[in-house]
Amino acid sequence: MLDADQLDPGPFLTQGLTSAEVQERRAAGQVNEVPDRTSRTYADIIRGNVLTRFNAIISVLAAVILVFGDPIDALFAVVMVLNTTIGIVQEARAKQTLDRMKVLIAPTTTAIRDGAEVTVAPSSLVLNDLIRLDPGDQVPVDADVIESTALEVDESALTGEADPVPKHPGDEVRSGSAIIAGTGLVVATRVGGDAWMHQLVAQAKEFVLTTSEIRAGVDRLLQVVSWMIGPLAALLLWSQLRATESFEDGIVSAVAGVVGLVPQGLVLLVSMAMAVAIIRLSRNHVVVQELHAVEGLARIDVLCVDKTGTLTTGRFDLDDIIELDPDTDVRAGLGALTAAEVSPTASTRMLAEILDAPMGWKPIEHVAFSSARKWSATTFKDRGTWVIGAPEILLDAAGSPHDATERALVAQLTGDAKRVLLVATSEAPLVGDVAELPALLRPVGLVVLVEQLRPDAAEIMDYFTQQHVTVKIISGDSAATVSAVAQRLGIGGAERHVDLRDVEPDTFDALTAETTVFGRVLPEQKRELVEALQRGGHTVAMTGDGVNDIPALKKADIGIAMDTATPATKSVAQLVLLDGRFDR
Repeated sequence: MLDADQLDPGPFLTQGLTSAEVQERRAAGQVNEVPDRTSRTYADIIRGNVLTRFNAIISVLAAVILVFGDPIDALFAVVMVLNTTIGIVQEARAKQTLDRMKVLIAPTTTAIRDGAEVTVAPSSLVLNDLIRLDPGDQVPVDADVIESTALEVDESALTGEADPVPKHPGDEVRSGSAIIAGTGLVVATRVGGDAWMHQLVAQAKEFVLTTSEIRAGVDRLLQVVSWMIGPLAALLLWSQLRATESFEDGIVSAVAGVVGLVPQGLVLLVSMAMAVAIIRLSRNHVVVQELHAVEGLARIDVLCVDKTGTLTTGRFDLDDIIELDPDTDVRAGLGALTAAEVSPTASTRMLAEILDAPMGWKPIEHVAFSSARKWSATTFKDRGTWVIGAPEILLDAAGSPHDATERALVAQLTGDAKRVLLVATSEAPLVGDVAELPALLRPVGLVVLVEQLRPDAAEIMDYFTQQHVTVKIISGDSAATVSAVAQRLGIGGAERHVDLRDVEPDTFDALTAETTVFGRVLPEQKRELVEALQRGGHTVAMTGDGVNDIPALKKADIGIAMDTATPATKSVAQLVLLDGRFDR
């Protein structure tokens, strides 16, 4: 059997695996099949609600009555049945809701087999399969890149880093990431449970009960009662036997005497109150996976959130177009430039929707945007070349006499949490497929973008402040950028930010308590942040949507999954926001 490094790159690039090789790998179990969980299993739900200390005590007492007395005397067990039923029904309803929500993110994948492209389910892929990736595709396996045409990957669900990552031949792409630009051919190197994403998801297999003060208090009370019941029942039985009652009557009387020690009404009242709260939350499109999560939600005093999806929508709005050359129609050039984009980015797509493409601009050559180049360009007939991209790259190439002024303006705008793109022109054309900037570039304008805030974000953050809940923003993005966004929302202490790559372990706990914004956070550091806050005596809630959030969601007192979360992330969260509205 061939490993990835033994594949002949010549014929393999056009032929892929043969049908016989695919069957051979299937027989060897080298197929991309893994159990896909969206929620707790019914067995877990029943086990969690039936196997409790309260049920054990009531069951033993009821069993004694059924053996030695009249079954009608065992009616006190109805409370146990009602309490257990409430828990099972509510959590089963949550499971059904999440299971109905389940959407296969990557329903089909294009593989090359026997020299032809075939459409297969991701679970049908095998080790060493040759896979074609196009914009919008979800990467179904861990794979090595063989061919890349400006291939860029969004790995935010895995790493928390929002910036796209360029991929070149020899680089690795991981399952769970998404293609946002370019195309590529990759060969599967790890499939199924061996894939990096599924190894991380494996941490979600064990469900952890929500920390509940009420449940813990009742359990401690029941623990004391369970120690008292035996001696008291023996004394009562001895007393009844001395009164010349029969053994059966004595047993029934002893049970009747001790059953009052069990706080049945309290247990049922707590379950009913939480069930009502869950019903109210469900009407607001919030799924509660465990009964006692309602109590945990009421106790939180620290809320950890991500920037994208919680505070911002992940999209940009046009803030301004600044003309650096009054003799150049920057808006017309931008309209033509964005309309000519072959693989538009989110920014150029948004600009194309706002700006009209002028008449008479005929594109001749085009270079698509790449994170490695950080620019895209188009040469138009009789109108020269127009370029849009990162200001520092284009200013370095232009060598403008106003370089210092333009750089200062860019620095000022980026310091205000704005995203800036530079527009430049040149009389020189682009040269075929050579992805090089044309000579004699001349900066003509700046495109100022602002990250789109969620319309309810400021109001929600203000509400948490009023409720004395401290908000901590944990992001894989730049700490300065996240801090600027948080300050726009008026979050207290948002100016206190730190890049976690620069933090020493011995100062971690103190820094966690003092800092509001954490940038460049790795998945394992999210969990460490939650643990540090808990060591400080806080009850912590954590929001998340990617598999990189699973360790932190499991460790937090309350895990909250957004609507865009992966199935594995939803399975470990106590609450799921079905419509992604955090104000729920």
